[in-house]
Amino acid sequence: MKRTLAAAVMTAALVVTATGCGGDDGKKSGSSDGAQELKGQTVTVAAVWTGAEEANFRKVLKAFSDKTGAKVEYTSTGDKFPTVVGAKAEGGNPPDVGMAPQVGVVQEFAQKGWLQPLSKNVSDAVDANYAPVWKKYGTVDGTYYGLYVKVNDKSTVWYSPQAFADAGVEPPTTYEDMLKAGQAISDSGLAGFSVAGQDGWTLTDWFENIYLSQAGAENYDKLAKHEIKWTDPTVVKALTSLGKLFEEDGLIAGGAKGALGTPYPGSVADVFGDKPKAGMVYEGDFVGAEIKGTLKKTVGEDAKLFPFPAVDGGKAPFVGGGDAAVVFKKAKNPAAAMKLVEFLASEEAGTIWAGGGGFLSPNKAVPSSAYPDDISRDLGASLIKAGDTARFDMSDQAPAAFGGPSNNGEWKILQDFLRSPGDVKGTAKKLEAAAAAAYKD
Repeated sequence: MKRTLAAAVMTAALVVTATGCGGDDGKKSGSSDGAQELKGQTVTVAAVWTGAEEANFRKVLKAFSDKTGAKVEYTSTGDKFPTVVGAKAEGGNPPDVGMAPQVGVVQEFAQKGWLQPLSKNVSDAVDANYAPVWKKYGTVDGTYYGLYVKVNDKSTVWYSPQAFADAGVEPPTTYEDMLKAGQAISDSGLAGFSVAGQDGWTLTDWFENIYLSQAGAENYDKLAKHEIKWTDPTVVKALTSLGKLFEEDGLIAGGAKGALGTPYPGSVADVFGDKPKAGMVYEGDFVGAEIKGTLKKTVGEDAKLFPFPAVDGGKAPFVGGGDAAVVFKKAKNPAAAMKLVEFLASEEAGTIWAGGGGFLSPNKAVPSSAYPDDISRDLGASLIKAGDTARFDMSDQAPAAFGGPSNNGEWKILQDFLRSPGDVKGTAKKLEAAAAAAYKD
């Protein structure tokens, strides 16, 4: 759950209630006749979201309550969703609806028989307004279980406009030009990039964007399922491209040693703090929250972004994370739970959610005007434009022993590669050995 780690929202579980109102409010929220069809019923929901993300989601839940009369009880699990909700499901006492933060969680819960297939209404709404890839990620063994309602764009490069102006460079459209821009920034006095090497998940994100653009979506899918080996020439080529960033003197703030001591928040501060060390930092759209919240800078003025550029003539990548709404088979109120998921699939829900910021909808019916600022609108447009070429974070699809914070997994091996980027084939062999063991288990 890398996005959750990045946002640093590890908190104890808390419960907040959004209560349905009367018929007049139902009319205000868009109901055609103000009917309170679920009045007196309760739906329980669990998700990872806290803070501003929770507050924005509560607005959506309130709209559902106003429309239907249902009472919605929301529980935040912090970053412990699979553990907390999995234990409740195993004990026969799950929430009615869960917002699964990873593809693997949807797959695991479905394979254990804990989930109810989504309704035809949900399926039809998705067929009409979502790229097919998002339905694919919510489908397990041919049955549709997970509605992707919230997506993170992990293909964004954030930069200091002042650093670009000082170096005389413009936002690049190719990977090679991005490295050249970084070198120009380095020549002007700052490092080109800050890399959060202390957090191994950021290195997997670098690799995934390069690989998706360079090797293509079909190979990306195969590698994510370990249907091709990590010693495949496409992997070696992507590691070679990543190594160009790691091995160039002066391109990374502090060099490899400095990067390996830099956590994700520190990498953002290296570019947008009061004493900048670098001109660019790669990570997802959630960088904006760090800039605005912790560093108190203005996104769009002090900080701007450009899409992760195309590599070797490939398409510009869109790697995303996301949260899928699922209905539990042992839900206490399954009919009302499904009604909530049907509402979450609607333009109305997406429009309300988008207005709060920090949210991207894969629903193409959500208008760009719903987003609160130009950067959010651009990010939303990028998601829709990516269509079926968008791909879910690869390491989040892998077994935790390989894709997670394991001493023998991808995080650690890429940290070693950052330290010694010349050993491309050796790194590929280590990745394959670790993947083979994890996928076998």
